[in-house]
Amino acid sequence: MPRQRELGRGERVVPGLWRLRLPLPWPGVPHCNAWALAAGSGFVLVDTGMHEPGALAQLELALHQVRLRIENVNLVACTHAHPDHCGQAAPIVERAGCELWMHPNHEHAMRPLRDPGLDLAQRIEVARQSGVPAAALALYAERAKERPSGIAAWHEPDRPLVGGVEIETDLGTWTAHETPGHAPSHVCLFQPERRLLISGDHLLGRISLYYDYGWTPDPVGEFLSSLDVVEELDARLCVAGHARPFTDVGAHIAANRTLVHKRIRAVAAALDDGPRTVVEIVPEVYDEPLMDRGPDWLLSETLCYLRHLEMEGRVRRERSEPDGPATEATGPDRWRAS
Repeated sequence: MPRQRELGRGERVVPGLWRLRLPLPWPGVPHCNAWALAAGSGFVLVDTGMHEPGALAQLELALHQVRLRIENVNLVACTHAHPDHCGQAAPIVERAGCELWMHPNHEHAMRPLRDPGLDLAQRIEVARQSGVPAAALALYAERAKERPSGIAAWHEPDRPLVGGVEIETDLGTWTAHETPGHAPSHVCLFQPERRLLISGDHLLGRISLYYDYGWTPDPVGEFLSSLDVVEELDARLCVAGHARPFTDVGAHIAANRTLVHKRIRAVAAALDDGPRTVVEIVPEVYDEPLMDRGPDWLLSETLCYLRHLEMEGRVRRERSEPDGPATEATGPDRWRAS
């Protein structure tokens, strides 16, 4: 039986800051958060939710519950260029007549829109090199062709949202801090007097790790460094992309750091008995096989840990020899402890 979809919901967190809970179509991730910050006669909208049929109406519903309207948005700021955080930016900006601010390292969002066929082919090739069976790849490719991008249209940011950029609101000035790892384009926003942190997907209510693979040299190392950046801010209230607001910010930072190092050790230990493919490593790290899901969350995460270990000189990738004539694809790569 299909699960019942959530409805948009708005609620006040503190005076001048509202949570806009917006539905998502993904199993296990039923909603995301956007945030409204009072600013003069209007408000700043931080993140937008994902574009799909009816999504803008859900945002309007959430805004209506806190007596706000899209027409009064005076700035859209996106914590990063994933569809559930910037997917509705274009229609909101057009309707409100405001600017969009986002980090310039947003190619990871642009390429799937500009050339979805190439993007899919590259993701499938990464999965094939990782040892995903051909039948699973074919199944994934068919499903991916029908999957919408989640982005209404691309609107080039009017200003780069990089470290040190300030956003003025009734709650005071918010400063952008670059926090790559989860995505190359990720930033957090911090209000120092009130010690409020808008964390996007860098910190979540539960400890859940994801990295965009293939866009930067070492997403795991970047994520760990970003944890240090956020820790130094000493926030006392965090509002995140997929959680209720929480106050134990330091404990969340520590738990993320602990889990990352645990996963790094587990990936390294999986190579103790000899070289393995990524698909062979996954069950030992997460206690579940990759199954037939193709290039998914666990594949990307594991590749990022291997890349981190490779950067440290602790593992190396072994490219396979061709299975047949040179015109045929090579077999899967294997990873070996150095």
